[in-house]
Amino acid sequence: MRKIKSRTWKKQRYFKLQDDYMTIWYKSKKAGNTHSTFAVSDVEAIREGHQSEVLLSIADEFPAERCFTLVFRGRRANLDLVAESAEEAQSWIRGMRKLIENLENMGERERLDQWIGDWFKKADKNNDGRMNFKEVQDLLKMMNVDMNEHHAHRLFTMADKSQSGTLEDDEFVLFYKMLTQREDVLRVFQEYSVDGQKLSQSDLEDFLREEQLEGDNVQQHAKQLIERYEPSETAKLLNAMTFDGFLMYLGSAEGCIFNPQQRGVYQDMSQPLCHYFISSSHNTYLMEDQFRGQSSVEGYIRALSRGCRCVEVDCWDGTNGEPIVYHGHTFTSKILFKDVVNAVGNYAFKVSEYPVILSIENHCSVEQQRVMAQHLNRILGDKLLKSTLDGKAPIRLPSPEDLKGKILLKAKKIGGLEESFNGMVEDSLTGEVSDEDEVAEIDEDNLHREKGTKKSKQRLSKELSDCVVYCKSVHFSSFKHSRIHSKFYEVASFTESKARKHLKEAGAEFVHHNSRQLTRVYPSGFRTDSSNFNPQEMWNAGCQIVALNFQTAGEAMDLNDSLFGQNGRCGYILKPSFMREVEKRFDPEMPPKRDGYQPFSLRTLYLSVFFKVISGQQLPKVNIKEDSIVDPLVRVEIHGVPMDQAKQETRYIENNGFNPVWYDTLRFTIHTPELAMVRFVVEDYDKTSKNDFVGQYTLPLSCMQQGYRHIHLLSKDGTSIPPSSLFVHIRITALK
Repeated sequence: MRKIKSRTWKKQRYFKLQDDYMTIWYKSKKAGNTHSTFAVSDVEAIREGHQSEVLLSIADEFPAERCFTLVFRGRRANLDLVAESAEEAQSWIRGMRKLIENLENMGERERLDQWIGDWFKKADKNNDGRMNFKEVQDLLKMMNVDMNEHHAHRLFTMADKSQSGTLEDDEFVLFYKMLTQREDVLRVFQEYSVDGQKLSQSDLEDFLREEQLEGDNVQQHAKQLIERYEPSETAKLLNAMTFDGFLMYLGSAEGCIFNPQQRGVYQDMSQPLCHYFISSSHNTYLMEDQFRGQSSVEGYIRALSRGCRCVEVDCWDGTNGEPIVYHGHTFTSKILFKDVVNAVGNYAFKVSEYPVILSIENHCSVEQQRVMAQHLNRILGDKLLKSTLDGKAPIRLPSPEDLKGKILLKAKKIGGLEESFNGMVEDSLTGEVSDEDEVAEIDEDNLHREKGTKKSKQRLSKELSDCVVYCKSVHFSSFKHSRIHSKFYEVASFTESKARKHLKEAGAEFVHHNSRQLTRVYPSGFRTDSSNFNPQEMWNAGCQIVALNFQTAGEAMDLNDSLFGQNGRCGYILKPSFMREVEKRFDPEMPPKRDGYQPFSLRTLYLSVFFKVISGQQLPKVNIKEDSIVDPLVRVEIHGVPMDQAKQETRYIENNGFNPVWYDTLRFTIHTPELAMVRFVVEDYDKTSKNDFVGQYTLPLSCMQQGYRHIHLLSKDGTSIPPSSLFVHIRITALK
């Protein structure tokens, strides 16, 4: 097939599926023996036809039925391919989809065998299907295990049943199992097993009740767990669970720290829009930094595919009367407004049916604004919300449920919603609005701004203004002014520094304001590297549209992925009740003052959370250097209201990334649990320089299951890195 990078870069590559059905091998025509591979599990989706900018740019040269795009997880670039024929393209498209589906339907058991097989292949350097002791020693290094030769040799001899001096398939599986023996889990198993050999159904029920704190239907759940995870048919007949089954259960989705009941949509979706946190992206068109970065429609597709529900479109006059999108006054590349609208139309509702907000930053002339309105109407059709839902003048914002499948425009508007009902705006074709909001984001933070500069007026086309219904962009003067004059459909935007100033000076006012209308917060113009601010601060004040640079991995995006990882990843999370009720005066800076409101409906003052960090499993290597093995430590961070912000660490374990054991307990006190996030970070300790990042996992405290749990770690850009995990025990108690 041809690999395409641009109109001019098109090169032949050979691709083939390896025998393991898990790996794609490819090489170029020239490059002698060098080849590359990628795992099927790295591929997130396959797009058919001209569904990427690169393939659109060569659409005249290669027909759509020969083209397809492999989209990878995380922030890795797409692979655009052109097959020799339509049939060949189809067999790759269908084949890859089938392989991905098989992977997703794999049981825990098969996954384990899969990893074992992968390691075997990596270590069997001479490809003779068996491993000698030297190959085993090299493998241990690759696996992050620092084991003395004597101990390794003893395990090797025990596994070598055929006494051939090498390990064949089954012998290697045995070796791997001895190597990964989980003493920590065995300890728990034996504590609940009456005979030390198996858990009877009633033993398992005791465990679920006393440790996992499961209240209802424990009997039925124990039965299901045996049915689902017990590999031995004999044990199943006895209604019992062996140690292998127990380990399988603890490693599964049900044994994981995230409560499976909060994975799907479980919240009330019928409240007004301003009662939800909304997953939002800033400068969605940028793939890199804010000055030279590439602008791309791909940015929109990626954000929407991650459940983002508010994307930003920076519009400027382009040539040939076609509006363009880019970061104004910089060297970022430009894309067509209509291509952005097309991408939004195609991808808006693929992962969530709830509404998408297009946040328009409009720098266009009236003529090109008309063109924008034409594109929006033509391309989006019925998806574009053009009038209030019932055709009457509303008194509050509609709900995500009411707006399913709709795209809303957030932009300036001539007059208000009311005028559209009494025919006030009909005459003029253009109107003027003040243009002081987003003239340049950098200005906002610029203290040397000329005081009293003349407010410029911007002319607005009526056609574009009419596309704005429930999200009219306005300038913010003060909370007092808003209380008296502002309308529920008005949206103010703040840079992070302005928002921070307001929440420090008038936290309760800010929360109150956000219980009535939407607020957008975006990163300071000084963040030219596309770095992010901490979104938690803004959520604490009830700000709904907290716009982040989705293209930049790190703590801020971990928190964003964590908040929106629940509720079906639908991009809307209901705010806690004390932030929705206009009469409650919640101040994030001083949470306990809550007018008789008590957290977590426990009628107590706060929570004490105990994390016992027990062990780690198969942590990824940080340094590629053969001999370096990690010295892992675990840091638990609480992100929430200022009073709850805290972090604590375990000690570090020397030279063991394979199965480090800590048994360290960390305790936190939490005053506002509804807003708290818990972040687990694993680092490689380094006494001379900054610790290296190994993996992390972040989740809302309210989604956390108690008891013995595994935490499946994620990489820096939020993709999973199986089989790396932590094993912990969690207890939450209420304090008076």
